[in-house]
Amino acid sequence: MLARLTFLAVAAFWVIMNVLLWRLEFGGRGGDTAVPPLLVWHKILTAPDQSSLSVYQKRERMGFCEISSGVGEQMAVYDEGKLPPDGLAAQGDYLLHLAGSISLGDFTNRIRFDSRLKFGRHNDWKKVTCRISTRAGVFEIASSAADQMVHIKMTSEGQVLLKRDLSFGDLQDPGAVIRALAGNSLVDFVGLLDASSLLAGQQDQHMDWEARRTRVKIGPETVPVYRLETSVLGHPVIVDVSTLGEVLHIDLPGDISARVDEWSKP
Repeated sequence: MLARLTFLAVAAFWVIMNVLLWRLEFGGRGGDTAVPPLLVWHKILTAPDQSSLSVYQKRERMGFCEISSGVGEQMAVYDEGKLPPDGLAAQGDYLLHLAGSISLGDFTNRIRFDSRLKFGRHNDWKKVTCRISTRAGVFEIASSAADQMVHIKMTSEGQVLLKRDLSFGDLQDPGAVIRALAGNSLVDFVGLLDASSLLAGQQDQHMDWEARRTRVKIGPETVPVYRLETSVLGHPVIVDVSTLGEVLHIDLPGDISARVDEWSKP
């Protein structure tokens, strides 16, 4: 009798716990949970696998992009119960790498891009580099939080067409940026359109991110994701991230989106 009672108690406990876990994962279709945006950002920076997405404008495929985390690849072999080596833990830097290739409309020359962002252990950015290349030339931009400078360079067929160094203070004046990149004549033209005033008016606008845990349908399955949302100039920006930090889907202004291929499968 005692053995039967013990078996029934264990079975009841197992059933109750599984029901509770099922409700946690599947029961709250309409009950999304708010989470700190920094939690989702940390998931992206420490994702063990890269995100491979196809890029679309409306329904037309225009290219692809890949997102990976340098530290995430190293830390993936360590679980919560096993501390990483002292050297790796002390380094504490995250490297976010974004690369891909797209084509714009009737422009047959494909645009290739390669960007790297380095962050400290407290999510403070340290360095950013971006390289955009076409058959016509290469545009490079690099910035470091340490020297508070932005370095811009444009080359074509081995010749330097443009090379500028701008301070962070220069970036507060759109007219100064345009003048440094294209000269006074373009500044005068832009002034006629009052574009400098438009850019200046956007400087005080910040991108306030909101994050929540929800569920979305990918292919035949419904899976839990973290959803990041903000707006740029009044247009929504939405990013869906898996619970492991893989970027699954991005919606951008201009009917541009990037998503894993499974997203479109029935």
